[in-house]
Amino acid sequence: MPQAWAEVDLDAYRENVRTLAALAPGAQLMAVVKANAYGHGLAPVARAAREAGADWLGVATLDEALALRATGDEGPLLCWLAAPGADFAAAARHDVEVTASSAEQLGEILAASQVPRIQLKVDTGLGRNGAFGDQWSDLVAAAARATADGVRLTGVWSHLACGDEPDHPANDAQEARFREAVDELRAAGLEPGLRHLANSAALMTRPSAHFDLVRAGIATYGLPPDPAMPHDVPLTPVMSLRARLAAVKRVPAGQGVSYGYRHVTDRETTLGLVPIGYGEGVHRAATGRAHAWFDGHRVPVVGTICMDQMVVDLGDLPAGRGDVVTLFGPGDAGEPTAVEWAEASGTIAYEVVTGLGGRIQLTHTADPGRSR
Repeated sequence: MPQAWAEVDLDAYRENVRTLAALAPGAQLMAVVKANAYGHGLAPVARAAREAGADWLGVATLDEALALRATGDEGPLLCWLAAPGADFAAAARHDVEVTASSAEQLGEILAASQVPRIQLKVDTGLGRNGAFGDQWSDLVAAAARATADGVRLTGVWSHLACGDEPDHPANDAQEARFREAVDELRAAGLEPGLRHLANSAALMTRPSAHFDLVRAGIATYGLPPDPAMPHDVPLTPVMSLRARLAAVKRVPAGQGVSYGYRHVTDRETTLGLVPIGYGEGVHRAATGRAHAWFDGHRVPVVGTICMDQMVVDLGDLPAGRGDVVTLFGPGDAGEPTAVEWAEASGTIAYEVVTGLGGRIQLTHTADPGRSR
């Protein structure tokens, strides 16, 4: 048994994918597995997504796409982030669809390889990637020339800035701009292929943005796009972070704990040493604010979180070296969740799960009887 591990419940992941797909029955679903499947493990999560009926997989970079193809995945796959010099010829060889965000980038793609299928991205107001303003008209014109030479346009898409704030006026503005961009494509004689705008948040709260395909990312892992976003979609967090206690000791009242004595015990108590820290992606900012789960009880993380260890106050609970402590999980039994660790760290749940690494081993569990 490893000393620390992130346990990923693939059954819960598959069920989340099915639940989200059911919210947009008229659209295809893309499961986003970028950043090592948000820290959950690219290959097993991608397989689970396909098993759950995901029509597409989505990754950010071409390197991620090629890594996914190396695992044996053969289904529809889109990537969307590439700096100059990206190996677009490899994308064509491995049947990876790429995204052009400007006329210049489309030229780079076509110069590297006669890519048979391509998607276009329009910046409708996020201010990141995608063709903005007059750049979109330039990209449409370039795409019209490319399709005349045999390139197939398979999709047009954009990304919302405030999808996790359903009432934000930017959502209406971006959706309207997206529709205008699609109309401009059609006016140029191009069929847009799959139109997609909705991320997890819009999938859950904005049916008008579902179009032909929805891109489900953080929600497939059972985590909300934002804890404050209202929704009634039943999702199960997929990852649990566990470790075995490396040391257990009884200490008196008045004992300082960890660097800087930011915590001093106020009673005789038992301290447990958890052998992971910010070297594994556990945020130091959670010092004095986070809790763990031990023997059916929440226990506080006390003292400064260090590079490779942290301390929990076990009170009078019986404990021994090698006993398992859970930092976060789905919360069903009362254990802390990744969202709570994010709040304790002053960040978002995305960062909590994608940032894990170091000595933490990824393990994947599934019950064949539950898979459908």
